[in-house]
Amino acid sequence: MKFPQEHTLKQIATIISARMVGDPSFPITGMNEIHVVTSGDIVFVDHPKYYEKALNSAASVILINKEVPCPQGKALLISEDPFSDFNKLTDYFRPFEAVSGPIAETSEIGKDTIVRPNTFIGHHVKIGENCIIHSNVSIYDHTIIGDNVIIHSGTVLGSDAFYFQARPAGFDKLKSGGRVVIDHHVEIGANCTIDRGVSGDTFIGAGTKLDNLIQVGHDTIIGRNCLIASQVGIAGAVVIEDNVTVWGQVGMRSGITVKKGGVMMGKAGITKSTKENTIYTGNPAMEARLKLKEYAAVRKLPEIIEKLNNSR
Repeated sequence: MKFPQEHTLKQIATIISARMVGDPSFPITGMNEIHVVTSGDIVFVDHPKYYEKALNSAASVILINKEVPCPQGKALLISEDPFSDFNKLTDYFRPFEAVSGPIAETSEIGKDTIVRPNTFIGHHVKIGENCIIHSNVSIYDHTIIGDNVIIHSGTVLGSDAFYFQARPAGFDKLKSGGRVVIDHHVEIGANCTIDRGVSGDTFIGAGTKLDNLIQVGHDTIIGRNCLIASQVGIAGAVVIEDNVTVWGQVGMRSGITVKKGGVMMGKAGITKSTKENTIYTGNPAMEARLKLKEYAAVRKLPEIIEKLNNSR
């Protein structure tokens, strides 16, 4: 998430009451999670296991709960609770805004786009031309939709990320300040839920088609011309490359990459990154050709056992 304007290290330290290490005028242009961080961003880290990764990332400022040597060309913000302070920054730069009617005045709707009754469109939403938004769709703040997009009834775009940290008193939520971005010529079926990024974008590429009842987690990137069938569940921060087919009830764990041209057969559990132009099946999933050999071997087990018993 980029800030509306550049801020200094001192200004950010003042907002969250953190101690700074570095030039007070050090420029900061945004905030992001580690997997999408870029130069000028703040990234937070609160566990020693990930200190080195954060300090060596592209981030310019590290919000951290321990004073450590500051890498050259960077700055530090020392905080007792970086998780909570990251939430404070999200609230500050992307606060919740109430809406007085079904379509926020700050939204933009393109030429020849049809929005059917009982649809909600939040603040700073941009919808392109020649789209059809069916009844009872909810489009949360900051969502971007391209041209020639169809969204069917009951779908929600931009709901919060499912991202929690365990605390002694319960689960603490990491607030979502990112967006959902839908490219041109996408169709999204009924009752789908597409979560916005925590600080970056959840993205669906041009020409991709989603069936009904699909969950897309935060910060997931789906490429061009993909087909995704009903009841698929995609966790956060997944990358699905171009021309991938995903059949019904597939589940994908977070942080994996599904390579271009792949086919995920029904009910497959995708727990690892895949190969290009390869068919996967089973749970946990494996290459279909290997799985079929495994099935064939299993069918021979009774015969093998019988021969062993007869040979005794």
